[in-house]
Amino acid sequence: NKPSITPHHTPITASRVLSECDIDTSIYGNDPEMKSVKENFDRQTSRRFEEYEERIKGKRQKRKEERDKNIQEIIEKDRMDKLLAEKVEKGCLRCGCGLGGVAASVGIFGSIAVNELTKAALLAAPQKGIEAGIEAGVKAAFAKIKVKSAFKSISTVDLLNFIDRSNYNTVDGLSNAVMAFVKSKGETCPAYEGTMSRVCNALRSNSKALLGGAAEAGQKAAASTTKSVEEAEIAAAYAKGTYLYSAIGYSVLAILIIVLVMIIIYLVLRYRRK
Repeated sequence: NKPSITPHHTPITASRVLSECDIDTSIYGNDPEMKSVKENFDRQTSRRFEEYEERIKGKRQKRKEERDKNIQEIIEKDRMDKLLAEKVEKGCLRCGCGLGGVAASVGIFGSIAVNELTKAALLAAPQKGIEAGIEAGVKAAFAKIKVKSAFKSISTVDLLNFIDRSNYNTVDGLSNAVMAFVKSKGETCPAYEGTMSRVCNALRSNSKALLGGAAEAGQKAAASTTKSVEEAEIAAAYAKGTYLYSAIGYSVLAILIIVLVMIIIYLVLRYRRK
């Protein structure tokens, strides 16, 4: 067995801890150098705290100003957005109402105008047919006359100036036209000699045989041309009316689509504003 060793002395521990009470003891309190260090420490600490407080205060003030400015800008932007939205909303509503009235006006008055134009064109169609028929009849009568043997020896270019709406379709009328043509050349019938002798002799012997075919050709050409031109004018009038009705319909549809878009924009803006 190992003998136990019992210590017979009390250990002494040296503490190096500087307590607060030690600072206030007379040893440090009476030391001028320690007092100066302490005062200098307190002064520097206070100055640094004051500088820190000033910096913090400046930063706080700057941040507050920036925050207030941002808030004011947000408020102003929101106010402008609401004002703009309100103006656009009212504008869309007014445009929608105005365009709705325009669509109705275009549909009503446009249809009336097209109807009146179609009526006017239909009323004018017969007259246009008659005018075209007369022109065709005059040309047809002249074409028949100039191929006659009695007229082959003379120039018939000027004869067309004497054939018109009043004489192209009758034998007597064409006979009077030919007589006026002969007179314009400085001669009169009966002319037994000269360039017009054959014409005068043919008129005197049998004017119906000379000019009957020309009068009949003028009548037929006038009748057929009058009918065809009148039918063409009537068809053109109806076609134009149909085209105008379609154009009016498309215009009204386009206006109604714009009105619908305006109303949708108005409702969206109104919903967002609320």
